Amino acid sequence: MVKQKNKTASFSFWNWVIASIIFRLILIYFPKNLNLASRPEVSTPLTSFRRLAEGYWLKQLSMSPYAGSMYHGSPLLLSLLGPLTVQRIEGQPNHLLYSLVSVIADVVSAILIRATGKNLRLVYLRSLESLDIVKQTKASEILSPGDAAALIYLWNPFTIVACVGLSTSPIENMAVILCLYGACSRLVPLAAFGWVIATHLSLYPAILIIPVIFLLGCGPDAPPRKLFLQKNHKEEVLNKSKLPLGFSWRPITHFAFWALLWSAYVLALCGISLQQFGGLWEMFKSTYGFILTVEDLSPNIGVLWYFFAEVFDFFRNFFLIVFHVNILFMIIPLAIRLHHRPCFLAFIYIAIFSMLKSYPSVGDSALYLGLLGWFVNELADIQFSFFLFCGYVGVSLLSPVMHTLWIWRGTGNANFYFATAMVYACLQIILVVEGVSAMLNHDRKLRNLTTGKPQDAKS
Repeated sequence: MVKQKNKTASFSFWNWVIASIIFRLILIYFPKNLNLASRPEVSTPLTSFRRLAEGYWLKQLSMSPYAGSMYHGSPLLLSLLGPLTVQRIEGQPNHLLYSLVSVIADVVSAILIRATGKNLRLVYLRSLESLDIVKQTKASEILSPGDAAALIYLWNPFTIVACVGLSTSPIENMAVILCLYGACSRLVPLAAFGWVIATHLSLYPAILIIPVIFLLGCGPDAPPRKLFLQKNHKEEVLNKSKLPLGFSWRPITHFAFWALLWSAYVLALCGISLQQFGGLWEMFKSTYGFILTVEDLSPNIGVLWYFFAEVFDFFRNFFLIVFHVNILFMIIPLAIRLHHRPCFLAFIYIAIFSMLKSYPSVGDSALYLGLLGWFVNELADIQFSFFLFCGYVGVSLLSPVMHTLWIWRGTGNANFYFATAMVYACLQIILVVEGVSAMLNHDRKLRNLTTGKPQDAKS
C-alpha cells in the first residue's frame, strides 16, 4: 500500500513537472514573449539578455566585451550562451534556443531541490526516531519537503517570468542549488564546483561557504546535539548510535582543495577568454567592482538605486561600506544560532543577500521561496503567512503598474516605484525574522517533547 502511494505521488509529481515545461513553452511562443526581457523586475544589469547579446557582439568584433559599460557578467557566459543570442530557427520565436536552456536549468534545479528535500526528510525522521518522539509528532502526516519545494520552485510566477524573460537568473540559481545538493549529499567536488560557479557569477553566494562547511562537517539539518545528550542522560544510558555525527574536518579540507582547483580552472578559462582585452583585472573591475560600487542606478526592485541617486557623492563610499558590511554583520550571529540547521541557514543567507544585493531581481526571490518548501514541516506554525502571501502578490501586481505610471505615462514619479520596492524589502525582512523565530520554536517544541515538558512551556 505504501509503495503504491509513493508511486502515485511520484507519478503526480512528474505530471506537474511536464505541465510546467509545457506552460513555459506556451509563454515562450507567445507573441513578443510578453516583453518580459525589458522589465526591471526581471532583468538587471547583471542578468539582462540584451546586455549579454551586446557583450557577445562586441567580442565578435574583436573588442572588449566590457567596453561601453554594457555587459558586466562572466566571460564564461559569453562563451557558452553568447552564440545562442544570435542563432535563429526559421519559423520559430527569436532566441528559442536560449529560452530552452533556461527551461532546462529550471527543471534540473527542481530535480536537485527534490533530491535534497528527500535527504532532509530522511534525516528529520531519523532524528525523531532517535529522540523517541515519532508518535507525538505524527510522523505519518509529515509532508514530503522535496516534492513541495520542487513544485513551488517550478510553479512560482517569479521563476516562470525569470525563465521566459530571458534572464540569466536560472543559471545562477542552478549553481547555488547544485552547491547545496552536493554538500547535503557529501559530494565534495560537486559542492565545491557549485559554490565556485555561483560565486563567480554573482559574488554574493560566497557567504554560503559557512552553511556548506556545516553540511560537510556535521551533515544535514537536525535538532541540536545537546537534545540527544539530554535524552540519553534521562535514560541513564549513553547510546552513541543515536547521537548525531560530530564535526569532521576531513571533508572540509577536501572541499578547500576542490574549491581552489575549480577556482584556478575558472580563472584560467576567463584569462584565456580575455587575454586580448585586459585579462582578469578587466573582468574583476567590470563584474565584482561593478557590483560593489553600484555604478548603474537604473530602477530595480531593490532599494540601493534610489538611495545612491539621492545621496551626496561625498558620502557615497561611506554608505557603500555600510550597505555591504550590513550583510556580513548578520552572518556570524545566525551561524552560531543555527549551526545545527545548515540548509535552513543557507536559506536565510540567500534571502538576506537577495534583499540587500546591488541589483536584485525576481529570480533571486524565486530561489529562496523555492527552498522555503524544504522546511514545510518545521515552519508549519510560521506567523503572518497569509499576510506575506498577499504582500508578495500585491507587490507583483503593483510594481509594473507604478513603473508604467512613472516611465511611460508620466503621471507619477520615482517615489511611486520606490514605494513598492520598500514594501517588497519589508516583506522579505518579515519572512526572515518570522522564519527564524518559527524554526527556533520548532526546536523548542522538540526539546519539550523530549524532556516531557508541556507544549506551551517557555524556554
